[in-house]
Amino acid sequence: MKQDVVVTGVGVIAPNGIGAQAYWDATLDGVSAIGPIQRFDAPHYPVRLAAEIPVFEAESALQKKLLPQTDRLTRLALICSDLAMADAKVDPAALADFEAGVAVSSSTGGLEFGQRQMQLQWGTGWESVSPYMSFAWYYAVHTGQISIRNGMRGPSGVVVSEQAGGLDTLAFARRLIRKGTSIMCTGGFDSMLCPYGVATAATAAGMSRSHDPERAYLPFRAESTGFVPGEGGAILVIESRTSAAERGVPVVYGVLAGHGSAFDPDPAGAGDGLVRAARAALADAGMSPRDIDVVFADAGGSGPLDRAEADAIERLFGERAVPVSAPKALVGRLMSGGAVLDVVAALLSLRDGVIPAVAGAEEDTVDPRVDLVVGEPRRQRLDSALVLARGHGGFASAMVLTKP
Repeated sequence: MKQDVVVTGVGVIAPNGIGAQAYWDATLDGVSAIGPIQRFDAPHYPVRLAAEIPVFEAESALQKKLLPQTDRLTRLALICSDLAMADAKVDPAALADFEAGVAVSSSTGGLEFGQRQMQLQWGTGWESVSPYMSFAWYYAVHTGQISIRNGMRGPSGVVVSEQAGGLDTLAFARRLIRKGTSIMCTGGFDSMLCPYGVATAATAAGMSRSHDPERAYLPFRAESTGFVPGEGGAILVIESRTSAAERGVPVVYGVLAGHGSAFDPDPAGAGDGLVRAARAALADAGMSPRDIDVVFADAGGSGPLDRAEADAIERLFGERAVPVSAPKALVGRLMSGGAVLDVVAALLSLRDGVIPAVAGAEEDTVDPRVDLVVGEPRRQRLDSALVLARGHGGFASAMVLTKP
């Protein structure tokens, strides 16, 4: 019999909130972080809107020796892991060797660090390039730095499948727990918000080029102009239910009950990849579609992607109107960090019995096949949630969460 794997700690660093509760309050209040790019001079770029993480006090408390060897995003991931472990009452120094592992998904790694070193390469010569360039740009850098800083030498790794990567990495970490690792620090963190990253993202199909923050990212609505990039993510502490009980953990947020993944060469087609991933996740959880109380959508924001996801939801649930939420409409698409942030929103929805609304949406403008929660948050009994995610290139992933 498979043992339950539960979430005992949550850390969030999102554009609209630092810390899980701050993010949750902002999400329920409909606080959007989408606005003109401030990080660099962006008026001449085709993509001018993003959801950025403002500088906050905890960044200045990091060890100074970390600054020259890390990208800002990696430093944020380190702070986020601290939040998660403190929430779970985990003291890394008290853990036995190889007892805890790390798996934090990222598609970009330290992208801005890499850009700056390339500028030095071509500006002043190779002698100016930092030796830390050998790893600071790498997609595994968040996992590595969290592991080194906390002495967490257990099984670790990275799964790279863009937006789907956050869920795939949680599933990878869950497998390690079931194989005997005591604790996993896992999640997703990403950002493309630097000149090189935005120039690359601007070529992506479905990226919004709107200049109006209130009209740029409108999932499941005909007038949507595409999606807006964001940055950040979430990190969770997961362990077996038995381990949590033995440690006397005061809070268990929920159970990672099921996961499924698929590949769909045409993600804007009939949503086949999402359907197969969701059905696999439900089978893994020993549940059926009628057991799901709320769906946290991938919410691509472009017409073809949203229609495909609406098709998938309709195929999964038939005529049953399952509430659908898309909190990423407030923070943009965070790639690997986005799906894990949706997992956090789903866990807090289960905890509080409330589904976040998509701010600014009007019911008569939403695809009629989707019971998108609009206007005000919806309160109801919630025992289970389905989180959906698609990654650029055809990746599809789904995760079922249940109350503890």
